[in-house]
Amino acid sequence: MDLRKELNKAEGFKNLGLLAKQVVEGFIAGMHKSPFHGFSSEFAEHKIYNRGESTRHIDWKLYAKTDKLYTKRYDDETNLRCHIIIDNSSSMHYPEMTNFSIDNLNKIAFSSLAAAALMQMLKRQRDAVGLSVYSDTYDFYAQEKGSERHHQMLLNQLSDIVVTKPLNKQTETYTYLHEVAEKIHRRSMIFLFTDMFQTKTDEIKLFEALRHLKYNKHEVILFHVFDKQREYTFDFDNSPKRFIDVETGEYINLYADTIKENYNIKVSSYFSALKLKCAQYKIKYVEANINDSFNHILTTYMVERQKFA
Repeated sequence: MDLRKELNKAEGFKNLGLLAKQVVEGFIAGMHKSPFHGFSSEFAEHKIYNRGESTRHIDWKLYAKTDKLYTKRYDDETNLRCHIIIDNSSSMHYPEMTNFSIDNLNKIAFSSLAAAALMQMLKRQRDAVGLSVYSDTYDFYAQEKGSERHHQMLLNQLSDIVVTKPLNKQTETYTYLHEVAEKIHRRSMIFLFTDMFQTKTDEIKLFEALRHLKYNKHEVILFHVFDKQREYTFDFDNSPKRFIDVETGEYINLYADTIKENYNIKVSSYFSALKLKCAQYKIKYVEANINDSFNHILTTYMVERQKFA
């Protein structure tokens, strides 16, 4: 199915559940043989058929496509708990856009669809998932549950944050991470989607909050969401432009080439420092470039799930 057409038919993100399902099914279909277990409450993985085994679980549709025999493996219901946290500050709504497509997402749309795809994986395993959304306030909180009604409520919330743009909203991520840490009492996997736009002081406090989550025995995965073309490589033509801080309204007029070299050095250094800091505190750091596919998000989930079990 063409995801671009599906997204257009969805009128923005109203059919986020359908999009997430297509992302997950495409991801699974692209893996001929998986070393991972448990990405469905029913079908867990393919494994090569060995002569003498029962033919009951052979996947004949896959055989027709690959001319190879694979059997389906099944896993029992598990009790994984997961909490997804999304930064909804104004900077996450960059770049500004009115028409989304699967290969044209801003940071908040990428984060929401990635979160919905993770929810789809968790739903297949009948695991509990919760959601927190924050900007300059705690915009939304839902504790971990596994019901269909709960799942639909979270999808609606994810859809809403994509199409509702907050104006000049900054955030103190660490404040809400401390609150999440106090709310979640059972060991969980924590997925944080943020662009990491923090002051130096806030960055120190952020890692203190992440340590709070680790202290409570949670597994923390930080998805650093960014637009690599614009925010990392600073790929703009060399015509005069006004660059505006969407959170403060401050701006600067300049030619991109005049600062590009120094900008690249600073940003590269910042990314390296983040990775080292996360490694120091045993936090999984994952670059989430909005121009990439969602495969690395879902692969990270599967790898970390095995460690968590």
